[in-house]
Amino acid sequence: MKTGNKIAVVVVSLFFVLLFMLLFYAVFFFKPVKTEKGLNIPANAFLPGEISETHTLTAPDNKPTEKSNAVIDVGAKGVAQGKIIEKYFSPYTANTSYKNIYLKNSTDLKIDLGALFGAKLGFKINKNSSPQVLIVHTHATESYFSGNRDYYTDKDPTRTTDTAKNVVALGETVAKKLNSQGIATIHDKTLHDYPSYNDSYSNAAKTITSYTAKNKDLKIVIDIHRDSIAAGGGDKIKLTKEIDGKKAAQIMLVMGSQSGSVKNFPKYEENLKLAVKIQQKVETMYPGLARAVSLMPRNYNESLTTGSVLIEIGTDANTFKEAEYSAELLGNALAELFKEL
Repeated sequence: MKTGNKIAVVVVSLFFVLLFMLLFYAVFFFKPVKTEKGLNIPANAFLPGEISETHTLTAPDNKPTEKSNAVIDVGAKGVAQGKIIEKYFSPYTANTSYKNIYLKNSTDLKIDLGALFGAKLGFKINKNSSPQVLIVHTHATESYFSGNRDYYTDKDPTRTTDTAKNVVALGETVAKKLNSQGIATIHDKTLHDYPSYNDSYSNAAKTITSYTAKNKDLKIVIDIHRDSIAAGGGDKIKLTKEIDGKKAAQIMLVMGSQSGSVKNFPKYEENLKLAVKIQQKVETMYPGLARAVSLMPRNYNESLTTGSVLIEIGTDANTFKEAEYSAELLGNALAELFKEL
C-alpha cells in the first residue's frame, strides 16, 4: 500500500474512534442533575460569571426593561435556568459619605451630603392629623420567591397580580406601622404596571396628583419597588443582611435629579434632603440594611412633590419572607424619623 493511502486510512480510523468516544460520553456522562423536587436541571446551567447590577427602574421617558406579559401565577414549577447567588452589597464603599449616610452618585452633580443633612425640610409631619404620607407602587406587580432555593426556573414569577405576594403587601406592612404610630398614611394598591408596563409611570403620576389634590396636608410620597440584579451566565442575585438573627432583604433609596437630559426637576434637592435623613435613620437603627442611596439622572415621578422617595426592597431572587421582614424594619425606621420631623 502506498504511503499516501496508509495515511488516509489512519486519519479515517482516528476520526471514527473520536466520533465513538464523543457518542459514548454523551450517552453515559452528559445527564441532567435531579433535584429533590424532581426538576431537571441541565448540567451546564450553573456557570460562574461576573456580577452586573441591572436595575429594572424606568422613568416615563425611558423604555422599560420588563414586559407586561411577564406576569404569571406564583408557585409555578419548571426547568431550572440558573443559580440564585446570595450577596451583601456594602454601602460603605460609596463614593460619597457623611455620618452614616452613603451615596452612590451616578450624575454629574456635586453633592454636599453634610449640607443636605443639616438643611431643614420644607414641611413638618403632624401626628394624629389628616393624611401626611402616601404609599404607592409604580411597579406594583413586582414579586418575590415563595421560599428558599438555590436556583430559579423558567416558570418562577418575577411579577404577580396577587397583592398578598407582591410589593403591595410590603407597602401595607409599612403603612400599618406608620398608622399605628399616629402618622396618618394612605396606601394606594393600584397595579399601575398591569396590564401595560409601558404606562406604569404615567399611571402612577395620575394617582399621586389625584391624592395630593384631595389631601392638601400630604407631605411625603413613598414609591415602593423591588430591584432585579443579574449575574453572568443567567444567574440572579439576592441581597440579604442579618438583622437580630434574621435575614432581611437589603433596601435601597433611588433618587432622581435634574441632571443629564432631565430638565423638569429643579427642586430635586428637597427630596434628597428627605432621602439622606431616611438613610441615616435606617443605618443607625439597622446597620447595613440599606445599600448606598442611588442618585440617578432620572425623574421617577419624584418631581411631583418635594417629599418624594423611591425605595427598593430586595430583588426578584429574595424570598417574600426576607422582603416582608425588611418592610417591618423600614416601617420602624420611618416611624421614628417622621416623629422627629
